[in-house]
Amino acid sequence: MSKATRIALDTPKDAGKICGINSENLVLVEQAFDVLIDAPGDGFVVQGSAEGQRRAREVIKTMIVEAHTGAGPDLQSVRAAIQFAKKGEKLNAKDGFHVPRGRRLISPRNPAQKAYLKLLKGAASDLVFGVGPAGTGKTFLAVCYGASLLAERKIDKLIIARPAVEAGEHLGFLPGDMAEKIDPYMLPVWDALNEALGQESVLKRRAEGRIEVAPLAFMRGRTLSHAFVILDEAQNATIGQMQMVLTRLGEGSRMIVTGDPSQSDLPSGQPSGLSHALDILDGVKGVSFARFTQKDVVRHALVARIVAAYEAAGRTG
Repeated sequence: MSKATRIALDTPKDAGKICGINSENLVLVEQAFDVLIDAPGDGFVVQGSAEGQRRAREVIKTMIVEAHTGAGPDLQSVRAAIQFAKKGEKLNAKDGFHVPRGRRLISPRNPAQKAYLKLLKGAASDLVFGVGPAGTGKTFLAVCYGASLLAERKIDKLIIARPAVEAGEHLGFLPGDMAEKIDPYMLPVWDALNEALGQESVLKRRAEGRIEVAPLAFMRGRTLSHAFVILDEAQNATIGQMQMVLTRLGEGSRMIVTGDPSQSDLPSGQPSGLSHALDILDGVKGVSFARFTQKDVVRHALVARIVAAYEAAGRTG
């Protein structure tokens, strides 16, 4: 065991926030890097291997900054700092973005999200694919970023489409107007919008026509200009539907396509337009890809283990 690392606290009053309830934040760091952490009140003492101490020190420094700014830390942010430390990367404020509601900072939770956000914020690609399992933040980050652009009037419209596979893209038999017909299929999208902008602001912009959430079929025949367009659950789009929506891009617009190629709900034997697009658009100028794995799941820690179990079952089944 290497000589212990000591980390001083400039503001000892932050020690409680950094440790968390029953020292739960420190326990996460100890388990991640196989170290022991003491908190005498004026700082922290880390014992363990040299590598374990180094990585734990980076996480604790991140926690100290969050505590000093009043933003945390919480269990999610600690897990995020651990993921970055394991990859030998650091998380900077510029890696995230602000949404106008309370100027909340949306920060990446792992290196994969950091790379994805870099593509979303960059100008090099007008078409970005975010692909991987559920729970990796693909849709949430895209919707929140689009909402921030809308609130700052950098775009005229935020358009979010989903293939309504559950209703076979034929929604006429359902009761109510069009919004009532499609809203049950769009709940994850509305949840993200409400979190980013607040429900009142979302309703106002929706009434103004500046936020549009619709089935994929409603994109046919349109040219989407000066808009931020998100195609969610794209694995459920057919090849024809994918070609249709990708060619809707107009002047001043960008499109984000999210989905999990392994989870298509299309009828057996019908190829997914997402998988097809990933194959034929690889290397096309102006198109970028962000790929997530089950290790990048940022929901409850158990979700990543469930995803891994199903993936393992699929390989051996």
